[in-house]
Amino acid sequence: MPSRDPSSAASGTHQRTPGPRELVLAAGVFALLADATRLHLVWLLAREESDVSALAEAVGAARPAVSQHLAKLRLGGLVESRKEGRRVVYSLPDGHLKRLVVEAISHADHQVSGEPWHD
Repeated sequence: MPSRDPSSAASGTHQRTPGPRELVLAAGVFALLADATRLHLVWLLAREESDVSALAEAVGAARPAVSQHLAKLRLGGLVESRKEGRRVVYSLPDGHLKRLVVEAISHADHQVSGEPWHD
């Protein structure tokens, strides 16, 4: 049975040591987020759901490129989509992923701003 390390989790759940399958899946998440445009899209979706046109405008990229990024994120299980008439609306349903992205951006902000680190 995997060992438990209470300091390894932010909440009272998910406290067991990850096995090979969890580590591979987590590495896949980081691989998908390793692209700045995809990271920006996920950060935007962590704030609110949106359609491709609004996301393309927000990230300053062409709509076809944003659609391709969203398709990768959807296939990777990071974002969900639903149809509203002719529009496709994307959302980020996973609270873990939302917190991960917000924390990564906050970490980068400390590096850029020079503000001291904190918990």
